[in-house]
Amino acid sequence: MIQKLTRHQLLYIAMSRKDVQPCEECVPLCCPGWISVPGYFDVRTLKVLGTLRTEGAQECWDEYHPDGTNLWSLEAPIAIDHYPYDRSDVRECVHCTRVFLHYTEYGGYYLDERIRGLDPEFIV
Repeated sequence: MIQKLTRHQLLYIAMSRKDVQPCEECVPLCCPGWISVPGYFDVRTLKVLGTLRTEGAQECWDEYHPDGTNLWSLEAPIAIDHYPYDRSDVRECVHCTRVFLHYTEYGGYYLDERIRGLDPEFIV
């Protein structure tokens, strides 16, 4: 079972890896906001460190944007009790230990794996 991370644990992970430079493998994923995982990228090169998901919790689609940001904003806050963070896993590159948030968006006819670099500056 994947360990459920608290805000404190997430902040610790983010702070301890904030200066890690991306390697050749994960540089396509390095974006301060959410992006779709490129089709050619093998997500198995990202080791799961923990999850922000709460199994069995009622679905909530509320986002947290007090400063007028949106889901795609580069400066959107990372609010672990709000969508999409409450559906995200925390992963690290097995080559360089750079850390990311990762979740799968389930649309009507598609799946979209999304990823965002974990920056401690945006954790609220």
